[in-house]
Parts: sequence; C-alpha cells; structure tokens
Amino acid sequence: MPKLKSNRGASKRFRATGNGGFKCRSANRSHGFTSKSTKRKRHARAGLHVRDEDLGRIEQMMPFA
Repeated sequence: MPKLKSNRGASKRFRATGNGGFKCRSANRSHGFTSKSTKRKRHARAGLHVRDEDLGRIEQMMPFA
C-alpha cells in the first residue's frame, strides 16, 4: 500500500478548526485595492469557513488535518 499524502496545494490554502471544519482565506485579497470599497476590503480580511458541500473533498485531500 503506498503512502497516504496530503495535497500540498490544499494544505497551503486550508486550516483545520477544532470542531472538525476547515477555514480558508477570502478571495480578492491580492491586488487592485483602489477599486474596492473599504467595507469590502474590511470584510475580506476575516477568514471564511468552508461550506458543508466542500468538506468531503477537502477531507480527502488532507487526511492528516
């Protein structure tokens, strides 16, 4: 049986939470801030929780998280 490996791209983008979920960074946070409102930038600062529909796929990609 081969080694079980985590998907390296997923491990850089998602962090496991204490109750079995995952959190990730908000989108649109790399450049082009002059055209975005202050409220939009402020709300994007907070992380997001991964939706229930996507949890199974992320758990498969990150078996040790």
